[in-house]
Parts: sequence; C-alpha cells; structure tokens
Amino acid sequence: MITSMEKTKTAKKSTTKEWSAWLFVAPHLIIFAIFFLIPVVFGIYISFTDWDLFNAPTFVGLDNYKELFFNVDSTFYTQLRTGLTNTFIFVLCAVPFCIIVPLLLAAALNTKPFLSKVFQSIFYMPSLFAISAIVIIWTLVFNVNYGPINSIFNTSTPWTGTQPYAWIALVVVTVWWTIGGNMIIYQAALNGIPKDYYEAADIDGATAVQKFFKITLPSIRGQILYTVVMTTIAQFNVYGQPLMLTGGGPNNSTRVLLMYIQQNAFGSGQSIAGIASAMAVILGVCIMIVSAIQFKFLRVKR
Repeated sequence: MITSMEKTKTAKKSTTKEWSAWLFVAPHLIIFAIFFLIPVVFGIYISFTDWDLFNAPTFVGLDNYKELFFNVDSTFYTQLRTGLTNTFIFVLCAVPFCIIVPLLLAAALNTKPFLSKVFQSIFYMPSLFAISAIVIIWTLVFNVNYGPINSIFNTSTPWTGTQPYAWIALVVVTVWWTIGGNMIIYQAALNGIPKDYYEAADIDGATAVQKFFKITLPSIRGQILYTVVMTTIAQFNVYGQPLMLTGGGPNNSTRVLLMYIQQNAFGSGQSIAGIASAMAVILGVCIMIVSAIQFKFLRVKR
C-alpha cells in the first residue's frame, strides 16, 4: 500500500519535473512570443487600420483589403498584382534549382571523391556571406563591360538590365548563395541510408540511375519535403537580391511584393502601414496555401 506521505512525495517530484521542463522551454517561448507571435498578431491588426506609424491607428475594417482586391484604379491594386506575380515567378524559377542542385552535389560528394571535404566547404561557404556581399560579387560577375561571363562568351549581355536575363541572374545568385544549407541536409540524410539496400541492388544488377530513383530518393523523402517547404517559404520572402541586383527592374519586372511592402511602410513620404500590413498578410496566406499543397503531395506515407 502506498501511504499518503509517499503520494505527497511523488506529487512533489512530479511538480518539480514539470517546473524544470517549463524553465527549459521558457526562453524559447519568450523569444518566440516577442519576435514572432506578437509581431504577427499586431501586423494582422494593423492590416485592418489606417496608420502612419506615428499617430494612433484608426480601425477601418476591410477597407484595405477591398482597396487591394477590388479597386482596379488604385495604385495599391496594381502593386499587389505586380508584386505577387513577380514573387511567384521567382519562386517557380528558383525553388527547383535550389532543391535539385544541392541534391546532386550531395549525391556526388556522398561517393567520397578526392578532396570531397574541400569541395563540401567550397559549396557551403557562400551561405555564410551576407546578401550584400553576395550581390557585390555577382554585380561584378554580371558587369556588361568587364564581367567575366561576358568576357568568356565574348558578348555584351546586360544581365541585370533586360529580360529574361534579369530573372536568370537572380536565380543564379540565389542558388549559388543558398545551396550549402540544403546540401548539408541531404548529405546527412544520404549517410543514414543503410548500405544493405545498395548491396542488394547491385546483386540484382541495378544501374546507378535506378538506385538513385528507387532507393535514394524514397529513403530521403522526408528531408526533401522539409527542404522544399522551407526553401519555398524563403524564396517567397525574397527581397535583398532584386533590391540590390536589379533594383526591381527593368520596368518593375523583378519588383517583388516585399519591395512594395517596404516601400509603403517605410518608404519616402507618408507611411501607409495599413496597406503594407494587408499586403504582408496576403503574402503570408499565399505561403500557407502553397506549403499545405506541398505537404499534401510530398508527405511521407507510412
């Protein structure tokens, strides 16, 4: 029989463990609330107001969303359509390369070629640089007059000044800058695949291509889903590359939605934070919808 004293001691130990767990979790929860939860809630609220960042917000209900979706004569209506279109174009162009290129590099490095560790460091190094440094490097590379690309191919292509070259330049810069993170994830996943699978495939006479599609890809499907979703979210939030490399040009063809959000919220003249917040909410909803679709079609089936 358990005495009442023993029950009390057990209850105290349980309470102590719970408090210990909360103490470990608390710093993360506090940081999450301060830097994510509170700004998100506040941003959603501001999207229903008219606010200039200085005076008290005035609640206007759905007026900002009506302006963005239905007022075809409004500048903000045009900005939303242009910004969303350009953002989706960038996502559709960049995400496949940001997934496929790191996967192929990881598969190649997984064969342990000569100097594999050196190449791994080289491929990962760009991800350690700030976007400003990345853009400075590639601005020189794409320079019309003395850039190495035009010099090698003996052309005078204005890579950042005309289409479709501006999109190509943005995608190349983004892929070069971001491949390191996904490559490391894929390398870790590939190292976790049992070697018995490949040995059995060799006995059956499977080719390298067959082993890649029948063993490698299915075995790391969970990691692929993670990188696809996270990479898509990251590319939806593209800002630095078009801002500093193309300036949103030519003719606003690479001006993404975040550039319009920043312009309306913090640009020259009077701030229109309500409209900017409504744009941000719409972008967030688009990200959630796309992520849900990706989970629907790429989730790992047990």
